[in-house]
Amino acid sequence: MNSNVTLVKTILKYTFGLVPIVAGLDKFTNILTAWTQYISTGIAEMLPIYPTTFMMIVGIIEIIAGIIVLTKTTVGAYIVSAWLTIIALSLLFSWHFVDVAVRDLVMAITAFCLAKLYEETIFRH
Repeated sequence: MNSNVTLVKTILKYTFGLVPIVAGLDKFTNILTAWTQYISTGIAEMLPIYPTTFMMIVGIIEIIAGIIVLTKTTVGAYIVSAWLTIIALSLLFSWHFVDVAVRDLVMAITAFCLAKLYEETIFRH
């Protein structure tokens, strides 16, 4: 396989593996940001739990998704792609942090491309 393709696959695998893990862990510490600010008021009011508890659950999901990317890259990349799309749509529909929503959609597309790159490798062998 082309060494550039291998390099890109490796960089993307560790990016989409480690970044969700770090972001997920930060849901418990809020060192990087105050994560509850990304929940729109309407959604926060509908939650049956406190927004901080909700974000901790989100953090657990992100940690698991990152681990799956590192161990089962194709499946994990599809999960991360879907997860980022859901986050972006929730931000767009609430007209809340549109810039973050656009960034998350770009990352979702990139994660999808990572899954396709790994699928290509699986089906060639």
